[in-house]
Amino acid sequence: MHSRVYCPTKQTASTWERDVSFTKSFAGLAALTVSVLALTGAAMAADYNWTFQTSESAGEPGFINKQKWADSVTELSGGRIEIELLPIGAVVPHTDTLESVGAGILQGHLTDPSYFAGKDPAFAMMGNLVGAWSDPFELLGFMQSGGGNELYAELVEPYGVHLIGTAATEPEAFVASVPLRSVEDLKGLKMRAPEGMVYEIFSKAGASPVALPGSEVFTSLDKGVIDAADYTVFAANQGQGMNDIAHYPLYPGFHSLPLIDISMNKEIWDGLPADLQAILNASVDQFIFQHIYSVRQLDAAAVAEAKANPEIEIINWSGDERAKFRRIAQDEWKNWAAKTDMTQRYYDTVIAYLEGRNLI
Repeated sequence: MHSRVYCPTKQTASTWERDVSFTKSFAGLAALTVSVLALTGAAMAADYNWTFQTSESAGEPGFINKQKWADSVTELSGGRIEIELLPIGAVVPHTDTLESVGAGILQGHLTDPSYFAGKDPAFAMMGNLVGAWSDPFELLGFMQSGGGNELYAELVEPYGVHLIGTAATEPEAFVASVPLRSVEDLKGLKMRAPEGMVYEIFSKAGASPVALPGSEVFTSLDKGVIDAADYTVFAANQGQGMNDIAHYPLYPGFHSLPLIDISMNKEIWDGLPADLQAILNASVDQFIFQHIYSVRQLDAAAVAEAKANPEIEIINWSGDERAKFRRIAQDEWKNWAAKTDMTQRYYDTVIAYLEGRNLI
């Protein structure tokens, strides 16, 4: 598996065009579908009132875009569906939304599946296969046409949850208060990383990760408790002042591209009329593009702002260094694959997809 390692600078135009063409064609059809269906539900009172919880704080780019999605569902359904969207922890801890959706405490969630790794290691692999993807459309191409959505739907169904669809964001940047120009520079690095696969891969790369909640990242960097953090996208880091106290951000990201799970209570889903199911499906396809390009624009503006600060140096790893990190990550993928039947199936499916597109 290590004879060929994916390098983003070597991706062929045909690979990119194939995956994007597929997704855009699907989204175009979805947009046409919802425009027709919305007319049939116009001027009707809300038949369904739901509460969905997200994995972001209110005000973050991800939360704002997800709120726009909830509003679009109301609009596309002609007012028949109303969704109250709540920030992380508003009803239950972020690690508990899966069971809460299944039990009907929440009617749905938009979240990172990695938070459920303690329930099943397959959630860690599906939520964030570290080092696998350099662009969200690569991941979404796999989810939509490579078998990813089918495997994830199978994983969540026993919890009483129905997968409406999956989305993704831009690759996460990396926050650092010391210059990191190579994999070698990770050795001994005190850094924040979430528990699970991300934590293990950075450990294998020589770092000394600690599992801190996101709310403690800024203070821990500021006080020197940690020197770096796997946190979120560049725009959010810049907006929260992370780069003002940690002057060596790594961008574009080299490691993390989390999946977004958009799911709801299966019993409620099964009881919906077919036109509302179609509207929900199509709304997710619209959200995919709106979210990715929104964050992409925000990142570009944030990068320009950071470059205007002479104290900030944005570091972009070379293709060789990215390849070194991916080799470390790929070894850990194999370790996780052996954990359960589902992790092995997911690993085999991902490898077949990446090899078939010369991405590994």
